Amino acid sequence: MTNDLTRIAQSLCDSRKQFKHAYPRLQTAQLFIDRCLATLFPHFGSATEQTETSIKNSITESQTLLEELCTPSCPDRAAVDQLSARYLSELPTFHHTMCEDAQAICQGDPAAHSVDEVIVAYPGFYAIAVYRLAHWVLQQGISLVPRLLSEVAHSRTGIDIHPGAQIGRAFVIDHGTGIVIGETTTIRDHVKLYQGVTLGALSVDKGLSHTKRHPTIEDNVVIYANATILGGETVIGAGSIIGGNVWLTSSVPSGSRVYHRSDITVK
Repeated sequence: MTNDLTRIAQSLCDSRKQFKHAYPRLQTAQLFIDRCLATLFPHFGSATEQTETSIKNSITESQTLLEELCTPSCPDRAAVDQLSARYLSELPTFHHTMCEDAQAICQGDPAAHSVDEVIVAYPGFYAIAVYRLAHWVLQQGISLVPRLLSEVAHSRTGIDIHPGAQIGRAFVIDHGTGIVIGETTTIRDHVKLYQGVTLGALSVDKGLSHTKRHPTIEDNVVIYANATILGGETVIGAGSIIGGNVWLTSSVPSGSRVYHRSDITVK
């Protein structure tokens, strides 16, 4: 038994050498998201975290967690400090942009009774908020951390938004379960997606990794449940409505109404 244990441990030790020894932790990513959102919104903090002093403490804690997350990808301490300072200055923008998302969700959903309800209970809002954080971190040139942040939201909501996607203002996700938004997707302002929507690529060829593989969705588009839109050259024109279960691999002009027609027989 001892010999088997030694042999297996040695084998695993040798095999593990192919991986990096320093990498960000998923648990730290979860803590950072929780602390950042508690800093921005009282809905995610405790009742005692409403004073200026408590908010300052919360900001400092979220900065520390961000620094811990990013250090393996950015071992230069000065660079990590600069990143932390930029995060601090970006907090008011995060708050404004996320509030705009929450208000758009509330205005577009008859079941939502208040913006507070959207912030505290809607998975779509949570997924969008985490995307905003992850996308910003990616813009700072930090690797892996944005994917960890996105995966926290994915595991909690069933909504998979790649941090590389470009998403505009007042973005709405209604229900949201099963939504997939690919890395090179571009979404303009005031777009609304329902559950099961896929904004994907026509091909998963690894050689296309540095090309635009995912569609562009222009302003004021609504895409209903389980629609699939594929391809980097596919553009959904402004003001269009894409019906449920539609499969699209080519562009449609502004103001289009695209519907899937199925034959249903009831006996």
